[in-house]
Amino acid sequence: MSVPAFNMRELIEAGVHFGHKTKRWNPRMAPYLYGVRNDIHIIDLGKTVPMLHAALKAVHDTIAQNGRILFVGTKRQATDPIAEAAKRCGQYYINQRWLGGLLTNWKTISTSINRLREVNDILANPDKSGLTKKELLLVAREQIKLEAALGGIKDMGGSPDAIFVIDTPKEFIAIQEARKLGIPVFGVIDSNSDPDFIDFPIPGNDDSVRSIELYCDLVARTVL
Repeated sequence: MSVPAFNMRELIEAGVHFGHKTKRWNPRMAPYLYGVRNDIHIIDLGKTVPMLHAALKAVHDTIAQNGRILFVGTKRQATDPIAEAAKRCGQYYINQRWLGGLLTNWKTISTSINRLREVNDILANPDKSGLTKKELLLVAREQIKLEAALGGIKDMGGSPDAIFVIDTPKEFIAIQEARKLGIPVFGVIDSNSDPDFIDFPIPGNDDSVRSIELYCDLVARTVL
């Protein structure tokens, strides 16, 4: 099969059906909501299953054409799953902070990536650098900052062919940049999201670690 198998029971066990409290909802999500329980919107998994399958199929087709996928998720719960999934399948990620212009001003980002490579080279051979211990300490601090911001994309080599996003409201700048460049967006849409800006929406919980791990695992397995 072109995409990994999953079923509704797995989604329920991961808590994919739990949305936000009703007061935080976006009315544009109404078609993807099943109802309300204890003042919390319940996402209609009957919609999620085929839409998740369609998104995974599109990821598969992108990779089949040698495309590159950028995993994006900077909220605390997504930081580790995003990085682990991207690394596992040989793709790219941003999991700390989205730098404005990361997609639309790649030339500037490339300059910073080149600096990261220079810093890594210096620290790989500190004795040959000609720098003092104090200067090397400053370089090490610079490396930490650059690695956190750009480590996940340092080998991407250019704009990705698609982005996969956890928490679309939080990552709206990334989505805007992708849309401006015509880069398809795969995004998990919780009850507070706006589905109109996502090319391949996946209705589901974007706060639960188990849910996030499930989405990331399915995308990574599809790539592999």
